[in-house]
Amino acid sequence: MPHRTLIFVPTYNEADNAPLMCEAIHAAGIDADVLFVDDNSPDGTGRILDALKSKYPRLIVHHRTGKLGIGSAHAEAIEWAYDQGYVTLVTLDGDFSHSPADIPAMIGLVEDADVAVASRWVKANSLPGWNLFRRTMTNGGHFLTKWVLGIPQDASGAFRAYRLDRVPREVFPLVRSREYSFFFESLFILHKNGLRIAELPIILPNRTYGNSKMSATAALRSARFVFQLAFAYLRDPARFKLPASKPVASPT
Repeated sequence: MPHRTLIFVPTYNEADNAPLMCEAIHAAGIDADVLFVDDNSPDGTGRILDALKSKYPRLIVHHRTGKLGIGSAHAEAIEWAYDQGYVTLVTLDGDFSHSPADIPAMIGLVEDADVAVASRWVKANSLPGWNLFRRTMTNGGHFLTKWVLGIPQDASGAFRAYRLDRVPREVFPLVRSREYSFFFESLFILHKNGLRIAELPIILPNRTYGNSKMSATAALRSARFVFQLAFAYLRDPARFKLPASKPVASPT
């Protein structure tokens, strides 16, 4: 059975980036369907994506009623991918924080691993051109997820690949966050359930398209959630674990 692959991109006010992202994914020559989930963008991103379907026949666009949270969009896309029988799911941002040219390498990593994440912490000088504020937030976030939650990988990024035939579907409902903290909570739970997580080293230059969506307030909220997650695990580790009847799948 061929490995059916889905590439997922969430959007909110990405009218300028969405056509470029479609073009870049298509140019990468990947045998995959491409799903955009748009949160009723006021700038018309959803309508622009709909108009691109005639150019990109494997493009799928889902429209949501409003801005429901980045984690919520990922959770819905993951559930939909399972429902449709996809074997591999790749997720990335729509603002070119992540390069579509790296998608084939991500897919290659999950030939052996269960999950792959793009990592800013493997190569030196991986954040060229970043200002002090963004660099401090990113370094601080990695410090907290590594030393408070015990996640060795880059836990806060959205650029990932999942082998859905190996990752039990039941692991994702254990993730409660529907905001930015979805990313490190989900990786924390995947890590605690023994999933094999690989890293793809990336260089992440200062954004060419758009601006960072992470505010200081959001960063502080995420930092607080890290500690809440750690304390919750200490109180009730079973809440974060799959039942014994749902073991992690063996590689095929």
